[in-house]
Amino acid sequence: MTAVPRVLQIGSGRDFRDDCLNLDISPGWKPDVVADISAPLPAAPIETARFGSVHLAPDRFDEILAFDVLEHIPDLCAAMTNCLTLLVEGGVMSIKVPYDLSLGAWQDPTHVRAFNENSFLYYAEWFWYLGWESHRFHREVIDLIPGELGRTMMAEGVSNDVIVRTPRAIEAIHAQLVKRPLDEQDRVELRRFRGR
Repeated sequence: MTAVPRVLQIGSGRDFRDDCLNLDISPGWKPDVVADISAPLPAAPIETARFGSVHLAPDRFDEILAFDVLEHIPDLCAAMTNCLTLLVEGGVMSIKVPYDLSLGAWQDPTHVRAFNENSFLYYAEWFWYLGWESHRFHREVIDLIPGELGRTMMAEGVSNDVIVRTPRAIEAIHAQLVKRPLDEQDRVELRRFRGR
């Protein structure tokens, strides 16, 4: 058996990656691990064909890839909490999701949400809403990916403020969230939120 990769891909679907531990809720895609990332993490190791016994333990992965999957998850807060738990301190969660004004945001009937520039605020600066007490995410990168209309508007010199508010101009968001421990300012916010 080969070593378990330090990169977890959630919602691997048709994009199975040999260099990742692939996790998907659907066994039809033949991922390494069939699991719901928003469900409680299994306490027991999981048997996999490629890696043998795998334990989805805290601080297990350096990176989590979540490309075109978060929009399908009904309990996103639980999924993000599990991702935070699974990442090592300093670990990166790389995300691609549909922009809320894009054509693709709602074309798929299995989408339960779309995203905008503020969609990751609760997982970073407002971590205390989720009850996170030791770590949170830092929003390292939030990039808006333009579609054909957006690229045309950019070439014509239209301001970014107008482009991001124009339906069909932005297709997706690429985000990188980094797991970091709460600092003193975060702990003050946490105490204030709890009324202590």
